[in-house]
Amino acid sequence: MKFDFDIVWDYLPLLLRGTGITIGISLLSIALGALLGLGIGFAKMSRRWWLRWPASAYINFFRGTPLILQIMITHFMLVPMVLGTTHAFAAAIVALSLNSAAYTGEIYRAGIQSIDPGQEEAALSLGLTRWQSMRYVVLPQAVKRMIPAFGNEFIVLVKDSSLVAYIAVPELMYWSNAMKGQYLKVWEPYMTAAIIYFILTYLLSKALQAVEKRV
Repeated sequence: MKFDFDIVWDYLPLLLRGTGITIGISLLSIALGALLGLGIGFAKMSRRWWLRWPASAYINFFRGTPLILQIMITHFMLVPMVLGTTHAFAAAIVALSLNSAAYTGEIYRAGIQSIDPGQEEAALSLGLTRWQSMRYVVLPQAVKRMIPAFGNEFIVLVKDSSLVAYIAVPELMYWSNAMKGQYLKVWEPYMTAAIIYFILTYLLSKALQAVEKRV
């Protein structure tokens, strides 16, 4: 099968623009997801049932349903309820952030609970409050163990962001589909998109390995 580089070259500016949007959406979603996930992780570990049960239900729902359905529900139901109309970018970021929060919440929980309880007990015996012992003693140690899991979640999120093309967010996969529709070819657009996604995830994995070694 002959690979037509001409149509790839014609669409390259749009593909690069879509790649930039993919990166932006992924960065913003993982940041918001990490912040929300921190609260969910602490709620999951809480001794108060009225915090623990909703956090568990949240995690089970977002980990137990397809991301594409979460995107559709957010786009056609949640965002219109707040904004009064659909907004593809807002729906994409909200859906990806909510989904990521379920996974990062479990990462926080597992990382914190992997630290020896004696660390917190020692901090408390020195006069620190529970919040201070968590902030200055437990979390710094736990974060080091969380880095590989956060890296994997970020890489997965970059790839999963391709699903927001279904709600017309002009990211990389959106323009690949547009190329396919215009030229009625699938080899060139999808292979090009695959190469770009591979480059993104490969560079990201190398960067995370460097951070992990440094930490």
